[in-house]
Amino acid sequence: MQITIKYFGQLTEITHIEEETLEISGTYIFELLETLYRKYNTLKTKDFQVAQNQELVSKETELTGAEIALLPPFAGG
Repeated sequence: MQITIKYFGQLTEITHIEEETLEISGTYIFELLETLYRKYNTLKTKDFQVAQNQELVSKETELTGAEIALLPPFAGG
């Protein structure tokens, strides 16, 4: 399944890109994250949330072939 992943904030500094499309064989968010950790080892040390179709999801959520966004913590004000 092809997944488009968007990176925001400090995560773009790790990946050096804002967006990419990957072919993923897994069916859950945690499987996608394991693929990304292998590609960008430093991601393991960062705190971020995952959104699918602009909705925050857990690592146990099933992938739907949708757009994924990795969102670092942000402060309101």
